[in-house]
Amino acid sequence: MHDHIKKPPKLLLRRIGRAIADYAMINTGDNVLLGLSGGKDSLSLLHILMHLQRYAPIQFKLGAVTVNPQIPGFDPSPLKTYLNDLGIEHFYCSQPLMKEAQKHLQGKSFCAYCARMKRGIMYRIAREQKYNVLALAQHLDDLAESFLMSALYSGTLKTMKAHYTNDTGDVRVIRPLIYVRERQTAEFAKNVQLPVIVDNCPACFTAPTQRKHIKALLANEESLHKDIFPNLLHAMRPLMVKQKNICD
Repeated sequence: MHDHIKKPPKLLLRRIGRAIADYAMINTGDNVLLGLSGGKDSLSLLHILMHLQRYAPIQFKLGAVTVNPQIPGFDPSPLKTYLNDLGIEHFYCSQPLMKEAQKHLQGKSFCAYCARMKRGIMYRIAREQKYNVLALAQHLDDLAESFLMSALYSGTLKTMKAHYTNDTGDVRVIRPLIYVRERQTAEFAKNVQLPVIVDNCPACFTAPTQRKHIKALLANEESLHKDIFPNLLHAMRPLMVKQKNICD
């Protein structure tokens, strides 16, 4: 199994190790289930967690769950063979989320609906298969974009949490990539030729358009001020832990 592990660069490992330590994300004896879409971020996190499982002093079990929302242009089924070859326990759940959404929602609400349904499925699999931790692959760019979108378009200060327990109290959710930049996972995925699954969801309307705009805004600002992401991380830190009466 371990011959297939793609060794991550030291900087990537260092940032993830620091995030895991800072927020006490993984403890000895944890069963960690990775939400694996097949994108560059989740595939990178898969190999990083496999590397840590082998070399870190913490002993933990690792599995992966993939939700196929049955959307045209997105086929994550090749992950089945890939995970089997890696020797990683893999749960593959296929559900027509687009059709379900179209019965109840306007197109602009689909992304939030899809994300919520996927999360519910991942919680269910975690419970059924006795995994107490769900690992998600959002990185610092994702957190910064969510923070600005929330402030600019909703008038609220919030972003994704680094580590929290779900509402029913039986699954801890962790985001080990919170200190990692998107370009780092992209470079790692490219350099070691990870089998990235292309996602061309035709149902993404309002939110991705806003996110794309914010991404461009941040890129422009970073070209002028190189420290904006460390500064944003500093500003977001109080929001990255779950507060009382604040939902993720």
